[in-house]
Amino acid sequence: HVQLVESGGGSVQAGESLTLSCAASEFTYSRTRLGWFRQAPGKKREGVAAIGGSGGSTSYADSVKGRFTISRDAAKRTVQLQMNSLKPEDTAVYYCAADVIPSPYHAWRLGENGYWGLGTQVTVS
Repeated sequence: HVQLVESGGGSVQAGESLTLSCAASEFTYSRTRLGWFRQAPGKKREGVAAIGGSGGSTSYADSVKGRFTISRDAAKRTVQLQMNSLKPEDTAVYYCAADVIPSPYHAWRLGENGYWGLGTQVTVS
């Protein structure tokens, strides 16, 4: 059964940091590229960061490069998103996702085995 459960959202001041975590079922964790998307009010959902199954390949949206870091913890079957130097424009609902297909040319999407978490709110003021 595919399951993604996010945690770690909250409200912070601009310039502060926040870490999001996503717990995945064993099947999902070991077989797919995991990642994070976000959706701000009135905007489309956009890809933020993704990490390959082995943890060796990462992708980031240009808007978060140098500020956000994605990582995996195989022992806990989790994927984390460390967010530093947060800006008000980072305010959004952040979704963990499985089978992420990032791209520098078009909107990120999920593959045929894709799955979404329920999301966690991040507010930066």
